[in-house]
Amino acid sequence: MTDRPTILTRRNFVAKSAASAASIAAFSALKSKDARAATPIKVGVIGCGGRGKGAIEDAIRAHDGVKITAIADLFPRKIKQTQERLAKFDQSIDEANCFTGWDGYKHVIASDVDYIILATPPVFRPMMLNAVIDAGKHCFMEKPAAIDAPGIRSILDAYEKAKAKKINIAAGTQRRHNAGYIETIDRIHDGAIGDIMAFYVYWCGGPIGFSEKTDDITEMEYHIRNWYHYQWLSGDHIVEQHVHNLDVALWTMGEGSHPAKAAAIGGRSWQERGDIWDHHAVDFEFENGIRISSYCEQQPGEFSRVHEIVRGTKGQSNCSNWINADGKNWTFDKDATKDYVQEHADLIAAITGGGYINEARNVAYSTMTAIMGRMAGYEAREVTWDEALKSNQTLGLHAKYEDYKLGPVPTRPIQIPGGKPYDKNDGWVPDPGA
Repeated sequence: MTDRPTILTRRNFVAKSAASAASIAAFSALKSKDARAATPIKVGVIGCGGRGKGAIEDAIRAHDGVKITAIADLFPRKIKQTQERLAKFDQSIDEANCFTGWDGYKHVIASDVDYIILATPPVFRPMMLNAVIDAGKHCFMEKPAAIDAPGIRSILDAYEKAKAKKINIAAGTQRRHNAGYIETIDRIHDGAIGDIMAFYVYWCGGPIGFSEKTDDITEMEYHIRNWYHYQWLSGDHIVEQHVHNLDVALWTMGEGSHPAKAAAIGGRSWQERGDIWDHHAVDFEFENGIRISSYCEQQPGEFSRVHEIVRGTKGQSNCSNWINADGKNWTFDKDATKDYVQEHADLIAAITGGGYINEARNVAYSTMTAIMGRMAGYEAREVTWDEALKSNQTLGLHAKYEDYKLGPVPTRPIQIPGGKPYDKNDGWVPDPGA
């Protein structure tokens, strides 16, 4: 997990960073009119779909100096939509810096930018993050970190390279940049609820919509337009979405924490398209016996629950804005910048002020926890952390990114509990392990 001093919070950044004065000054200048002239921030974007759109707008709102100077997307229509969207912020991009196709990302990385936003489907994240770090560029990477264990190991390699080069990486686990979560979890770490006993984490809600298939698009484009619904692109929603809640539990447990094993149930009860499951329930257990009871679903109905609960020997908390312990109730009520914007603000503060932030290992561990839970459910057996992290089981369609092309997509059976998981090298086989 990321060393605690590298997490940019109002409390520990001042106390623990020798370069804090400069970075806090940069943070204070955010959204000031002087910032544009004093600290221009050139940003490149790889992936201009929904996640890229949101990240672009958040970055612009985080600092008046932000200028989107290079963009790439597989599809020209996304480039055009992004240009139209930027015009609403009084920004435009030279056509020479707008790139399409499978190799468009390389041109953004090679361009003159201060940091790069990675917002493509998660299957491509490990390869692209390593390319960004190898080029010496700072990065904002969306979550999850990867879709399988080989991808996680690649992310951890990128983390180490970035750490050695002092390259900043922020991740899309925005709760770590939310003032309420930061203050509440700091209090939990200080003993506010006593010793931690158990977690209950949820992302239960309705289904995610589909983009309809039309005659003018290939099957590959249809999958990418609906990437959320395919294992090979998203890793399933327990990895893509529920990673947020699991990340909070690991953060609250403390640096370097991760479950030792997982057992799970789940399945697919109603969805007729895509191939991910629509519900997962996982029992994660740490070495010391503390458990995370984990629940996520995307099913029609009125039930909805998205939060985290931690219970301790003195009381409990939702990790985000209240603690009830020793018969007393504490509620966080301070104003806070929107966390989606704050994660970019913190990254920019580190880049411009001489601080350092590297969240790649945080998001890698949280994503690996979700992957372990998915493996336990898919294979209907208990899975250990060491076994999962060493696994060579892969979900991507091809071993090399260069092999991806628009056209047909191999047909895969729907995963059934206890069935054989897919591996691109060997077909439908049991997990081969390390």
